[in-house]
Amino acid sequence: MSSSPELLARIDAGKKAVLAQTEFMHREFGHAESTWKYDGTRVTAADVAISEAIFRQLGAQFPEDHLFSEELAETDKPTPLTRRFAWVLDPIDGTNNYAAGIPYCAISLALLENGMPVYGIIYDMARRVLMHGGPGFGVKDGEVEARVKSTPPDSQSMLGFHSPVDKAFSHHAVALVENFKLRGLGSSTLHLAYVAVGLFDATVDHNVRVWDIAAAVPLVWAAGGEVRFLNGEQFPMKVFNLKMDRIQFIAGNAAACATLRALLKV
Repeated sequence: MSSSPELLARIDAGKKAVLAQTEFMHREFGHAESTWKYDGTRVTAADVAISEAIFRQLGAQFPEDHLFSEELAETDKPTPLTRRFAWVLDPIDGTNNYAAGIPYCAISLALLENGMPVYGIIYDMARRVLMHGGPGFGVKDGEVEARVKSTPPDSQSMLGFHSPVDKAFSHHAVALVENFKLRGLGSSTLHLAYVAVGLFDATVDHNVRVWDIAAAVPLVWAAGGEVRFLNGEQFPMKVFNLKMDRIQFIAGNAAACATLRALLKV
């Protein structure tokens, strides 16, 4: 991956924009007003405020870039990517947790170049740590260089998993709970990012959309892991669509992905 001045300037600006919102995020935690959207997902006033602040900061520096947020989309119709750089933001992944006072939530900001995620910036509220990186840059978990776990999975391995919205995948839950130790944190961003930094061995998800994972995918790639999409490749992203279908994927090191594909027959 090239480290052009244009790319490096955006990485630096993205980290600063996310970090500038952490104090506000902590201050509003557990008591921000919330409503429910058409698709049954929750949104708080903090989601909107963080989106507006981050995009105000980035838009002033890079007015030529696409700015896509789950909460600030100008239209619910698909928007084609026509510019070199695009930002994909989930201002608070784990909004249900955030509104209820459960700290497993994250600010998730992805930088895409020609539709490919090249850098991810994720603020882990529970650990008060910034995870960031991308192919060619490595991955930092705070100040520590991070990698995916190198060992093959076994019965003691910890996997991130949320109950699938589509109950047709319920048999996956049975197979996973019989073979691994499952963790459901309420944030798909954190599940995938925790794979990248070696806290989880792997993750399986059926429920996400692109803004939930766009920042964590380049972390996993950069940390030596794999993200295997089960219902079609998601990148390069060609359109941003609030009403997109849910994404299904597995992620971990090569051995973990092979084991999961065999176990789940996918």
